Amino acid sequence: MSNTLTKAAAKRNSGKDPYSLLAALQNGGPVVWASCLIMGLGNMLNGQLIKGLIFLAIELGVFAFLFLGEGMDYIKLLPSLGDREMQEVWNDDKGIYEYVMGDQSQLILLYGIAALCIIALLVFVWQMAVRSGYKAQTMKRNGEKVLGFVDDFKTLFDENIHKLLMILPTAAIAVFTILPLLYMMSMAFTDYSKDNNTLVLFNWVGLDNFKALFSSTNAIGKQFGDVLTWTLIWAFFATFLNFFLGTFVAIIINRKTIKLKGLWRGCLSLTIAIPQFVSLMIIRSMLMPQGIINRMLLDSGLIDTALPFFSNATWARVAVIVINCWVGIPYTIMQVTGILQNIPAEQYEAATIDGANAVQQFMNITLPYMIFVLTPYIITQFTGNINNFNVIYLLTRGEPLQIGNTAGDTDLLVTWLYKLTVDQQKYNMGAVIGIFTFVVLAVVSLVTYRSSGSYKDEEAFK
Repeated sequence: MSNTLTKAAAKRNSGKDPYSLLAALQNGGPVVWASCLIMGLGNMLNGQLIKGLIFLAIELGVFAFLFLGEGMDYIKLLPSLGDREMQEVWNDDKGIYEYVMGDQSQLILLYGIAALCIIALLVFVWQMAVRSGYKAQTMKRNGEKVLGFVDDFKTLFDENIHKLLMILPTAAIAVFTILPLLYMMSMAFTDYSKDNNTLVLFNWVGLDNFKALFSSTNAIGKQFGDVLTWTLIWAFFATFLNFFLGTFVAIIINRKTIKLKGLWRGCLSLTIAIPQFVSLMIIRSMLMPQGIINRMLLDSGLIDTALPFFSNATWARVAVIVINCWVGIPYTIMQVTGILQNIPAEQYEAATIDGANAVQQFMNITLPYMIFVLTPYIITQFTGNINNFNVIYLLTRGEPLQIGNTAGDTDLLVTWLYKLTVDQQKYNMGAVIGIFTFVVLAVVSLVTYRSSGSYKDEEAFK
């Protein structure tokens, strides 16, 4: 017996999971194979009755939803998304026409995707049940103690506490993130749009929407290149101007000769304390043709006509970049101040002894250290600025808007997406732009981060 236990322990320590699904199917025998059809059977026959019943209840619940409920009906309708229109039927008893509801493609798509996700969840639980039954069988065969339900439950507060802590977050991500994302991405392959009068019944159109996005003959395709270019320009300046100007101010305040450091930092941080939408709405009113800025300049005789902050594309774009600096620099100051105070003072002392001036110390000590530490933060800021809905929409509403266009000259992809869906009900094209934005952000973020020192040499700075 001891020899058998020693072999089992050696197998567990070999780096391979001895209770993998493949091992269970190869070595489990009739009981484990039967548990592939009757989930939990292996547990029930090997001393884990409650655990086996839980697996069986999950299987029965899912099958009841699929075959006794409407789950399988929605899955069957997914390929067509429904074809029955609302009908007007005469009711002889009441002497009136009654409307009979037809298919609703939106609900078919949503519930169909949800049903497929439930099937995927069942497959995941199924492999857990097969592996668990095989593990119980193996432990019983080797003379080891098979954990009962109470013992299994206690492990959730000890070696398996990570599973207990991850149940709710995983469920929330699945319901509130993954399912909506799958639903939104599916919209990109349909003709769900007010323009086509397909708000109740719509169809799959394959890649037609993606082709339209890059087509010069399509109204949205004509504007896509300009909006994408401006989005990237905006994200670059909004990110790096904030970073370098915030760093510059933080370094000045951090100098030993500067007094009242807390006062200066507090004054610059007031924009953080005030809700951003309040600040942006006030600034918008100040920049209007009859706003305080134009009134002061007109009254002083410095200008003859109001400055076109919202009617000229160049003025509007410069304005949003400058105002974003005013809003965002305090956050950078806070980040950089903490890093500056953690750079070893010995490096500056050694550089001073070697004759390095302030600029050389900054370029060779301060900046490399900050770039190394702040690379993930800069990437986060860049992606955040690409999706910076508040600053653009609250300041300019995407204006100025050229006649015939759906996107204004200051619209980002995210604000354009909002207009296409909420204002114009072009849900299919909005979904396409959402997918494209995600792909761009994912590629830029991953490539940049994997090329940075923070990823390649995280032990470089200690």
